Amino acid sequence: MKATWRGVVLAESDDTVVVEGNHYFPADSLVHEHFVDSPHTTFCPWKGTARYKSVRVGDETNPEAAWCYAEPKPAAAQIRGRFAFWHGVEVGE
Repeated sequence: MKATWRGVVLAESDDTVVVEGNHYFPADSLVHEHFVDSPHTTFCPWKGTARYKSVRVGDETNPEAAWCYAEPKPAAAQIRGRFAFWHGVEVGE
């Protein structure tokens, strides 16, 4: 699977985990130069607290376009430390 935005590959892996229709990529599959930490968090009752990263490609920024559950609840242990995408990031083969 590959995650792209503005034609740039953000992550690529054949080891994604699908939860609620989202592909969660291993952290080491991210092209880290395109990510900036965000203070934004959200809470899911069964997964826990998600922390976000903004995506930066050239002069453009896509705020909070990636999220990760660093310490998920037990029911979501399979996505620990993995990243998923939204806000126009395309995920496909």
